[in-house]
Amino acid sequence: MTAPETKQAMTFEDFRTEVLNDYKIAITSRECSLLGRREVLTGKAKFGIFGDGKEVPQLAMAKAFQNGDFRSGYYRDQTFMMAIGQLTIQQFFAGLYGHTDLEHDPMSAGRQMGGHFATHSLDENGNWNDLTKQKNSSADISPTAGQMPRLLGLAQASKIYRNVSVLPKKNKFSENGNEIAWGTIGNASTSEGLFFETINAAGVLQVPMVMSVWDDEYGISVHARHQTTKENISEILKGFQRDEDNKGFEIMNVLGWDYAALVGTYQRAAQIAREEHVPVLIHVNELTQPQGHSTSGSHERYKNAERLAWEAEFDCLAQMRLWMIANNIATAEEMDEIDNVTKKEVVEGKKAAWTAFVEPFKKEQNELVALLESIASTSVNRVFIQKFANDLKEIKEPIRKDIITVARKVLRMIVGEKSQPQLATWIKNYINTIQPKFSSHLFSESAQQVTAVQEVVPTYDNTAEEVDARLVLRDNFDAIFSKYPEVLVFGEDSGNIGDVNQGLEGMQEKYGELRVADAGIREATILGQGIGMAMRGLRPIAEIQYLDYLLYAIQIMSDDLATLQYRTKGRQKAPLIIRTRGHRLEGVWHSGSPMGMIINAVRGIHVLVPRNMTKAAGFYNTLLETDEPALLVECLNGYRLKEKMPTNLGTFKTPIGVVETIKKGTDMTIVSYGSTLRLVEQAAKELLEVGIDCEIIDIQSLLPFDINHDINKSLAQTNRLLVVDEDVPGGASAFILQQVLDVQNGYDYLDSKPQTLAAQPHRPAYGTDGDYFSKPSAEDIYEKVYAMMHEVNPKEYPGLY
Repeated sequence: MTAPETKQAMTFEDFRTEVLNDYKIAITSRECSLLGRREVLTGKAKFGIFGDGKEVPQLAMAKAFQNGDFRSGYYRDQTFMMAIGQLTIQQFFAGLYGHTDLEHDPMSAGRQMGGHFATHSLDENGNWNDLTKQKNSSADISPTAGQMPRLLGLAQASKIYRNVSVLPKKNKFSENGNEIAWGTIGNASTSEGLFFETINAAGVLQVPMVMSVWDDEYGISVHARHQTTKENISEILKGFQRDEDNKGFEIMNVLGWDYAALVGTYQRAAQIAREEHVPVLIHVNELTQPQGHSTSGSHERYKNAERLAWEAEFDCLAQMRLWMIANNIATAEEMDEIDNVTKKEVVEGKKAAWTAFVEPFKKEQNELVALLESIASTSVNRVFIQKFANDLKEIKEPIRKDIITVARKVLRMIVGEKSQPQLATWIKNYINTIQPKFSSHLFSESAQQVTAVQEVVPTYDNTAEEVDARLVLRDNFDAIFSKYPEVLVFGEDSGNIGDVNQGLEGMQEKYGELRVADAGIREATILGQGIGMAMRGLRPIAEIQYLDYLLYAIQIMSDDLATLQYRTKGRQKAPLIIRTRGHRLEGVWHSGSPMGMIINAVRGIHVLVPRNMTKAAGFYNTLLETDEPALLVECLNGYRLKEKMPTNLGTFKTPIGVVETIKKGTDMTIVSYGSTLRLVEQAAKELLEVGIDCEIIDIQSLLPFDINHDINKSLAQTNRLLVVDEDVPGGASAFILQQVLDVQNGYDYLDSKPQTLAAQPHRPAYGTDGDYFSKPSAEDIYEKVYAMMHEVNPKEYPGLY
């Protein structure tokens, strides 16, 4: 073996110091893993998944990792996080215990299990830090390979910053696009489609990405022979290797226990990616997993004696020790001393983390015990209440569930007694204080949140003519691209032809192929491009061609984008706009409206459903003044309908979370959205002929929903509600009813049963007849309203059937 490459000449003593420091970091990480497992098995922590066996390659990766770079990895990378100075011993254990304070667990404030890492891209007010002056880690997620699409976008941002001339070459997000996005993944997870989709896209886009595959031959208990063709991911990816005539990847192989070779490999990979913007795959072979996959089982169950003996010999720490001795860097005694000192430091760090974790609970425990003893002294149930107090006092290490459960059970015993209000107030105050520790920051809490943007109505001159609605979108996008140099759009057919409905006609020619780009048929990584670029200060619009195709990307939306602000407690954000189109096209695969599925999978993303293109354009203008992600569904059959062209393109704003009453009425409130509203309007016009006057409300956004409770105000006048939706029965209509009845207390004003009218419980059949018999028609709406009014006044509205 040879000494690792270094950026500049150093003395042997300097080199020795650096290697010893690396060794200490690796030993610290290993001891955290070993002690962390014991903490789980003794019940102090719920679950443990650790980075033991992967320490040495992560040291090498950390050496090549620079300020401004981003990591998008998985739950084995604790050594790397320690090596870049972003994870201490105490923070490691605070995360394991689930400490709800960012000061103790800066990774997620207890919202994710240990092993899920993040750095703070934002300050406490939600404003961007200077990302070029810190080492960055995008917040991890557990779903296997789920980190891959985001990785693509983090890398692509560097390409955009380097090559889009209207962007400054140096800002708080990039210095001339020199930043690398570093990905990590286990060998078994490379079996996921998200891995292959990302690898292919990175090769096409040629972005500065270094992808490390930690290969220990297993995926939990399943050997590589069941995971990967030829049992070797780099072997089967050889076709991606670049050559003189073709762009592609640089593919490298290195042994995971060879410290010197690892350092050299990572330095070369970083140089290629950083300077040439070429993606690199590093296949790190012959790694081990000394404690098995996690605390949920033992690897002795599925590894034979020969494999276990090999793992003991080729444990990367054992091999690093041998290399250090062979190269006179340290003696065995010196390393034993480091081991002993480090073990004590880890134990002390663990103790400090546990003390900080339980101390608040004990204060809350004592406070409630004192209150219960006071209540017991005057209660007819004093014996039972005192027992609750004593039992609570006996818990040596309580958690908050123990505390609040006792309080709520005692409250039942003192109903009607003088002490009831006192305990009830304590419980309410406690929940109001504690609940935000677990539930805050699902959406932005900064000054840039969507509800802070005020409506600006479109303006028109006297000569405004009606044009195809797509032109309103197109010209508004033109204004956006001119106003915001950080905005870019990409998707299937978005570039050259200006999207399938020409809403981006001419934009690529005017603003270039990087800002208005075509993408391959790969919805998950289109989303990932958007997430990663948004995390680095750009304002991407990721286009999914049709709403039905969103299902390819729903996992990324749900697990990654929707939870980002939540799982970092407001310290990372990705204000991505997802553009798609749907509703009312005739056919099974291009006209679905799975809104119920979407809104219940993507809480944390706003879901906007404008009825026309002027409303849609206003939503885009609004979103670009906010810091929150949103899905915007344009009406697929509305692009050729006529709308007037506003004069204030790029500046008028549709409010988010605010409904619009598009027709006043006295007999019935009909609530709907999107293309279905045109059918509602047609039916309402016909109902007027028989004396039924309907009020029509356009929801406009499903998430958030009617923040001013205007639907309830309408019900106060009409006393009847019909929800019309083209989703399946019980889909979005059920959500709308829940919001109106449970949140707005709409039942207070209802004189009739609230009803819904939805589509059939299947995809719409092909053709015009298929649409008519699959989704609500104007006749369906008419007859539904008429039947409701027949129930009210059968004499005036005799039955139709």
